[in-house]
Amino acid sequence: MSPIAAIPSSISSLLPTQAPGIQVPADLASPGSLTGAQAPGDSFSSMLGKLVSEVNTQQTTASQSVAALQGGQNVPLHQAVVAMEEANVSFQLMVEVRNRMLEAYQEIMRMQV
Repeated sequence: MSPIAAIPSSISSLLPTQAPGIQVPADLASPGSLTGAQAPGDSFSSMLGKLVSEVNTQQTTASQSVAALQGGQNVPLHQAVVAMEEANVSFQLMVEVRNRMLEAYQEIMRMQV
């Protein structure tokens, strides 16, 4: 799985669609091309809920993979490490999105009306 494909679909709008001098793969060039892309009518809260559930799913998958590896099951080491890293990157991304949203909220609250 490519690093870009590991990014939860709910933040796919942040991916560049056209940048000077950079070739964007065709599967990422169109909005909604990532798996599970949001429909235009979805609410913001449902989008955030899906983001959190996707991160939770990746965390659970990584935990199961590590537990299977520790239990002596036939799980390749690289598969467990990749699952852990994907879960880690997804979690860091979710935390960064939360931080940016909190900063935006605080900025709005500081505005004088």
